[in-house]
Amino acid sequence: MSPAATTSAPQLPPEPVGEARTLLIACGALARETLAAIDASGLTHLDIACISALLHNRPERIAEAVRAKIHEHRASYGRILVLYGDCGTGGELDRVLAEEGVERIAGPHCYSFYAGESVFNALADAEPGTFYLTDFLARQFDTLVIEGLGIDRHPELLPMYFGNYRRLIYLAQTEDAELQAAVRLDLAYEYRFTGLGGLADFVRTAA
Repeated sequence: MSPAATTSAPQLPPEPVGEARTLLIACGALARETLAAIDASGLTHLDIACISALLHNRPERIAEAVRAKIHEHRASYGRILVLYGDCGTGGELDRVLAEEGVERIAGPHCYSFYAGESVFNALADAEPGTFYLTDFLARQFDTLVIEGLGIDRHPELLPMYFGNYRRLIYLAQTEDAELQAAVRLDLAYEYRFTGLGGLADFVRTAA
């Protein structure tokens, strides 16, 4: 075939860099779901940086950890968004984000933005003694709950931790029977498939 008859490969647009890119700073408990939302959005200019989910045990450290991550990456991105609820910071995270000029997803915690704020509030009002699960917590149930709280070594602690709960609601991001089976608490059980909910909506705002 002569050179004149060859067909050149289509040229793809270059990947956006620097000011054209957006960073999503996310709680490590949302890493898998955030990546899924990015993939589903079809947006190619989004990156993710995660902060350890273990900070949920030390919420007073969350705000400054987010600030440090903003400072670490600010020079490399044109826009930064935060995928964190208040998560027990008592408004401190919002104060830090206001100082840094960074927007976060709306809602007090991931249960709210998965289920939707009005739905979650209705669930909480109907039964305040509800223990909530997400895919992350179901996946890490033994590590974070059974082992993390020492229940595997001291089963007598179970009623001390969960004696005031009456109901367990699994707010599921995926339909996974194995994750449902991972839950072992003697509470009234309710399964609700939420998908990615408001997390996916927030990721699309980065377009």
